[in-house]
Amino acid sequence: MNNSFFIGCDWGTSTFRLRLFNISKQKIEGEISNSDGVASTFGLWQAQGRKHLISKEQFFRQKLKINVDALAELLQINLDGIPIVISGMASSSIGMHEVIYADLPFPLDGSNVATVKIVADNDFKNDIILISGVKTSNDVMRGEETQLVGLMSLLEQDKILPGKAVLIFPGTHSKHVYIDGTRMTDFQTFMTGEMYGLLSQHSILADSVDNKKTEMLTEEDMNIFKKSIHASSSSSLLHNIFSVRTNQLFGVVDKHQNGIYLSGLLIGSELRSLLNQGSMTIILCSGNNLHDFYKVGLEELGLIHRTTILESKLVDSAAIAGQLLILDKNHHQVK
Repeated sequence: MNNSFFIGCDWGTSTFRLRLFNISKQKIEGEISNSDGVASTFGLWQAQGRKHLISKEQFFRQKLKINVDALAELLQINLDGIPIVISGMASSSIGMHEVIYADLPFPLDGSNVATVKIVADNDFKNDIILISGVKTSNDVMRGEETQLVGLMSLLEQDKILPGKAVLIFPGTHSKHVYIDGTRMTDFQTFMTGEMYGLLSQHSILADSVDNKKTEMLTEEDMNIFKKSIHASSSSSLLHNIFSVRTNQLFGVVDKHQNGIYLSGLLIGSELRSLLNQGSMTIILCSGNNLHDFYKVGLEELGLIHRTTILESKLVDSAAIAGQLLILDKNHHQVK
């Protein structure tokens, strides 16, 4: 079983995802996900683990084992001995074990990925392969590089060769990744999702918005979003976001729609950076949760004519495809 499977783990700042992948069938057999991100796990280690002389690496391994055991129980199989490939913030300074960043230009076949192997022992019976991130002179990423490697592999299988383009990966820290043929040449980070969380939960705007997620957006909701995309062009963002407060004070929209309005201001501010990129191809790489917002944002800004929109299902498969490719290359060192 060990040679036919691997466990892919995407351990982000605020989210955790674990999937068992059947290599021979090219199929995900099962998965679990939760909000046990690297930031909260690091905070728990500082508050609890360190005082009991548990190393940071050991604390993270214990947290990982709880989730591996939960996945094994869910699938009713023994996962001992199956390698675990981890991308994301687990290789950062606040993660399990820090792995140095790779530099640009970064080959899209994953050949320049830096990795570290933590060997299985009696307490944790799975080898762990930690994948590093990528850095520029003033920016960093961890996780998106693995997703990008996998995505390029999947697109190549479909005989899609983007050439020179900018890929948008929406999220807590949205990434705009610039590629030229077979290399990543640059990228920029936008704190769009994190700013929404901070403003909607921990600022004066917290009482002005409703963060409850809804499955379907009404036509009126989307009209509010479109209005805020256009509003993001006027004055400055720091001034614009206060209008969320006055929207509520003056009864312009309800709290649900005010949250949508705030999203539009932030997403519009992010996407406006692409207006200065000439005719460069834009590729939207988004999961289901933000797909419609970014698509509409690109439409409202007149960028949709040079945008390729990838299916959310393809984007969702990219991380595990990248993890498998990096596992196959076996370019890791024993710690």
